[in-house]
Amino acid sequence: MMLEKKATDFIDELSSAKPVPGGGGACAAVGALAAALGMMVGNLTVGKKRYADVEEEIKGALARLKELKNRLIELTDKDAECFEPLSRAYGLPRETQEEKAHKERVLEKALYEASIVPLELMETIIEVMECLKLLEEKGSRLAVSDAGVGILFAQAALNGASLNVFINTKLMKDREKAQKLNGRADDLIQEGAAFQEKIYGEVLAKIR
Repeated sequence: MMLEKKATDFIDELSSAKPVPGGGGACAAVGALAAALGMMVGNLTVGKKRYADVEEEIKGALARLKELKNRLIELTDKDAECFEPLSRAYGLPRETQEEKAHKERVLEKALYEASIVPLELMETIIEVMECLKLLEEKGSRLAVSDAGVGILFAQAALNGASLNVFINTKLMKDREKAQKLNGRADDLIQEGAAFQEKIYGEVLAKIR
């Protein structure tokens, strides 16, 4: 797995001329960092007498964030995996009508699959944002700024992943299917923007 490497190795690979990891993998990694920051807030809250009345809620958020963090780590690799068939599809011959038709079918399928993965990434990040909302509201005040950093990371990852949806759907021949994917991405962008505005605003109000 990519994120089993040292962070510096991952960054070096990201900065190379290799096609993967790319923006999608980077977004998944940043999303995992957002989840990890939420877990940090939760772990600094659990066991504190001041927050005893919300401890079970915080533990629930911690458990969910652990699942989401692991899923985002997996998506770092899954994003790279979906690029390979897309790359192969672009390289298929198209000299004859049969070859052109075959390439179009294969490419359409690969573009769809390459759109689904970043969409799944966006849906996962929205769940991270939901947990961050709870942690910002009820978690340790000493770590509230970390919830703020987490939500900013999450929105960056969410919006970045949407670009990987749109760049692939733009080339799809099935415009109805493409618009359906785009519509879902647009809805998630709006939902994420609302989370970011609320949580970041509340964090600022608490620390300034």
